[in-house]
Amino acid sequence: MRKALITFYVTAISWVLMGQDHTDSIMLRKIHDEILTHESCYENLRYLCKQIGHRIAGSESAERAIEWGKDALIKAGADTVFLIPVEVPHWVRGTTEKLYYRTSDVTKELATTALGGSVGTHGVLSAKVIEVKSIDELKTLGKERVEGRIVFFNKAMDATLMNTGAAYGGAWSIRGNGPAEAARYGAVGCVIRSLSTADDNFPHTGATNYNDSLPKIPAAALSVVGARELSMALKTDPDLVLQLELSCQLFPRITQANVVGEIRGRTNEFITVGGHLDSWDIGEGAHDDGTGIVQSIEVIRALKSLNYTPQCNIRAVLFINEEFGNDGGETYAEVCKRQGLYHRAAIESDGGGFTPNGFNCDVPDSLYPAFSSWLPLLEPYNLLRFRRGGSGVDIRPLKNNDIALFGLMVDGNRYFDFHHSKNDIFENVNRRELNLGAAAMTSLIYLIDAKMQAGDIKN
Repeated sequence: MRKALITFYVTAISWVLMGQDHTDSIMLRKIHDEILTHESCYENLRYLCKQIGHRIAGSESAERAIEWGKDALIKAGADTVFLIPVEVPHWVRGTTEKLYYRTSDVTKELATTALGGSVGTHGVLSAKVIEVKSIDELKTLGKERVEGRIVFFNKAMDATLMNTGAAYGGAWSIRGNGPAEAARYGAVGCVIRSLSTADDNFPHTGATNYNDSLPKIPAAALSVVGARELSMALKTDPDLVLQLELSCQLFPRITQANVVGEIRGRTNEFITVGGHLDSWDIGEGAHDDGTGIVQSIEVIRALKSLNYTPQCNIRAVLFINEEFGNDGGETYAEVCKRQGLYHRAAIESDGGGFTPNGFNCDVPDSLYPAFSSWLPLLEPYNLLRFRRGGSGVDIRPLKNNDIALFGLMVDGNRYFDFHHSKNDIFENVNRRELNLGAAAMTSLIYLIDAKMQAGDIKN
């Protein structure tokens, strides 16, 4: 009799779980059908890129993007839309970016772009060049070999790494810290090979970090093609002179805002989804991170269109100034903490609008098995992995011992062809890939919220 009762209870529980999974499967199919057949995500990206364009924090175009974001979230059906003020830097590139090298018999211009935050040259800076592959090599050369020269960091991203994000991370310190380290040894300027996987003539910008205890020297990036040409020219003439002219300036910080759109839930708990509204001031900020912005707005639109009433309050946050110090992400986390808001989860899209294949996740060990158990539901949409690791820059300040943090994981092989360059434009985003990313994010948010209601997620 006891054995029969146990069998009955196990069978009953299995029926309940199968019924829940069947309901979830139907909802995930509805989510994908809704987003894949709707034009709003792609058209929002078109408007953001073509009507507003690049939108560096502190700029007038960033202000226009904030106003557009408010309107887009209202149109998407958010129950409430509001702004969170954020203090951001105000750096202006200026109109002059020129780089030449001169040998005894030739003068040649190379494509260049100032690194974000660089000081200007105040005229033309002329100096001999010292080429290095790393900061460690710079230290080995020392002040005797470096002083009075322009340091040329010629380090490629590691092509052998399957994860291009890891390759970028391995080279990031050259851009982030290289100019400051060059100044430590008396350099008067710094140029770097772009952090790019493309063999083209588009230089890639990105922030550099000065050390206030050291001189601030002008810093710029060369394209991959330009870096190769300069390296070859130095082999022919080690005493060639580089001429750099930049007109960039740094102004006092100003106030801009994160944009928040919310669907009200039944509880006082929250799930946040987001991307960063700012971009660099070249190109259109399409993959970085226009795609994450419109995908987050699409989460709101799709759930409202499907008449889904969530348990948690679901927020789409359009973060300002990820590129220049993550002020938007840090401010959002501070406000949430001050208001005592409890987050179940947060999800970010900042890897470009490419084909999604799963999620990076930074979750408590106790929760990971529950999330992994959802893979059979997600497998029909080629979402095959919950990979332990980082999540995203904007949501990382929310991290605590309870929250589950996720980053949309995409096929990133082409991302660093476009990243931080003039080539990051709307035309280089595929409509279907963009929509698949939005559907993946919406599906994960639904599962977190629905499984919480069913009691499958317990912190």
